[in-house]
Amino acid sequence: MAGIYIHIPFCKQACHYCNFHFSASTKLLDPMVQAICKEIELQQHFFEAPNALIDTIYFGGGTPSLLPTDATAQILETIKKYYNLSPQIEITLEANPDDIAKEKLIAFKSMGINRLSMGVQSFVDEDLIWMNRAHRSEAAIQAIKLAKEVGIDNISIDLIYGIPTLTDENWIQNMNQAVALNVQHLSCYALTVEPKTPLNALILKGEKEDIDTTKQAVHFELLTKHAAQAGYEHYELSNLALPGYRSKHNTSYWQQKKYLGIGPSAHSFTGSTRQWNVANNALYISSIEKGIVPFESETLSKATQYNEYIMTSLRTIEGCSYAYVHEKFGDNAVSRTKKIAAHYIDKGQLMERENLLAATAQGKFFLDGIAADFFEV
Repeated sequence: MAGIYIHIPFCKQACHYCNFHFSASTKLLDPMVQAICKEIELQQHFFEAPNALIDTIYFGGGTPSLLPTDATAQILETIKKYYNLSPQIEITLEANPDDIAKEKLIAFKSMGINRLSMGVQSFVDEDLIWMNRAHRSEAAIQAIKLAKEVGIDNISIDLIYGIPTLTDENWIQNMNQAVALNVQHLSCYALTVEPKTPLNALILKGEKEDIDTTKQAVHFELLTKHAAQAGYEHYELSNLALPGYRSKHNTSYWQQKKYLGIGPSAHSFTGSTRQWNVANNALYISSIEKGIVPFESETLSKATQYNEYIMTSLRTIEGCSYAYVHEKFGDNAVSRTKKIAAHYIDKGQLMERENLLAATAQGKFFLDGIAADFFEV
């Protein structure tokens, strides 16, 4: 069981908070599509098992919905040519509301895309303007309705909280709007200020207000409360789903499953190694044209593998499995994990159940710091 991630490195414009690799120029779009298809061929033996079953495909970016539909179809057909796809495969495409048209959605559905992840971010125009988003709230509402109309019935939306312009009341309204639209999956993120982003520069110049962590904590608490009332399962710290609608692709990341990343800046993971492609569109294309995948790689030490498992597993509703720690890292790792956990269990931030270690509602506020305490150097 494995997944494939396709990075589409183009956007209409730069959102102020974004630090992902992309270009606002589509000059290299056509050669990029050809290079991505060529890399799919070059990487056909990435999964060592000759008949490895691909359970998920995820088009991320950037903005995959910018691609012409025939280009998206070409990429999918190339994957089908070289990989063995599960009959129950989940194929997700990230889309911005301003790219959505009925004809495009019909094309997505016909080529097998069965899940959309829409970059809504907020249903409040003031927030969208503050973030420098290209769309407005009405476009997001109409895009979701249109997707449902053409029969795409697995929709996720991104929402960002802790924005200086976002009031508690409007954050609740964002969640209520998602519920009213019967959106099956929510990915909700606290606004972060990353280095080398326009937002960071604007805050340093005093042209934008910095984030308020107290406000973010309040918004997270409101999210937990209102989502539960609406029937969403808070199955990962930033992800909530109605029953049966968890993201299979992202879940595979958290469960340490293998995945192949295609495209510039895309990462791949085998369990014990990680590799990442060059984050430069022109260099990526020129290298692929020569038949060379331009990547760097590292072999993960046992300590790094343990640290990453702790970090990701504690974010999930299932938590950290002592049985997995024993199988993968040995008796000493289990003893060490339980010893460190005892402190946070006493504080009411972690709990043990059925040979698992998981965060409590209170502990979710402090997970980054808690996980760091377990890390081996």
